[in-house]
Amino acid sequence: MEAGRGALIFSFALSVSFLLLASSASAQLRTDFYKNTCPNVESLVRSAVTQKFQQTFITAQATVRLFFHDCFVRGCDASVIIASPNNNAEKDHPDDLSLPGDGFDTVIRAKAAVDSDPNCRNKVSCADILALATRDAIVITGGPSYAVELGRRDGRISSKASVQHSLPQPFFNLDQLNTIFSKHGLSQTDMIALSGAHTLGVSHCSKFSKRIYGFNSTHRIDPTLNFQYAMQLRQMCPLNVDPRVAIPMDASTFHIFDNAYFKNLQQGKGLFISDQVLYTDPRSRPTVDLFAASETAFRDAFVSAITRLGRVGVLTGSMGEIRIDCSRPN
Repeated sequence: MEAGRGALIFSFALSVSFLLLASSASAQLRTDFYKNTCPNVESLVRSAVTQKFQQTFITAQATVRLFFHDCFVRGCDASVIIASPNNNAEKDHPDDLSLPGDGFDTVIRAKAAVDSDPNCRNKVSCADILALATRDAIVITGGPSYAVELGRRDGRISSKASVQHSLPQPFFNLDQLNTIFSKHGLSQTDMIALSGAHTLGVSHCSKFSKRIYGFNSTHRIDPTLNFQYAMQLRQMCPLNVDPRVAIPMDASTFHIFDNAYFKNLQQGKGLFISDQVLYTDPRSRPTVDLFAASETAFRDAFVSAITRLGRVGVLTGSMGEIRIDCSRPN
């Protein structure tokens, strides 16, 4: 009994230590981190993101999704961008294989733009560039502007194994969503606000096909799914659909960062189970209703949530490195 109690106390103390360490690291982030070393970093990144977006609109959702996937695995350290010669990096895990290449390309281009300034060369982390590019992608599609906290360092490790059980899945219920977000200090309101970024997202048919064709080849449509919407999805996603076909997650304004995602949930037009459950579960429905009714409420909550997301597991000070090439450790 005493041995078990001792182990429990040790485990609790270790968890507290990790939380204090993470809190200490995130406290070192500040919006003017590059004031003396690369004062024009924000304009350099913004210019690169704008140019990339003009070439392909998927740049926005690809960059936002890349940031989320990065932060949720090993913390916001740009480890998701590292390439592996033997396909064993984060980006090679099945949960990351669908990340659009445009997100990676946006960071690489922004890094090149920053390094083109002799004063900035090899002084700005890929993790900070990704955080800035994410904000710029949101703004360029009509979303809220916000001050980005900076000072992250880049991680040196990227492994496929670390992705396992780290990311929310399209079939998650509310308890599962809350559990995985709370591990990173994010509340239910944060989770719902961040889910609103699906207003820009696209998904492959395989991620939701069971909702429109049945969970045991029954051909029964998920009853929480709007029937007309389900019929439209069947037309876009036939049973033998090309796996590369992508469907907008926002059925109305998928080019614009707005609160239409929440209005869609009220109509049963959430693409994933994990989307629609935000409305079908009475514990989260009031927040969905609030964000659907008030664009301001959603935008304010989103800024708070993505700021907190950007603090998850950051490396600062002497930890990590400033990668010369974002795709590989120095």
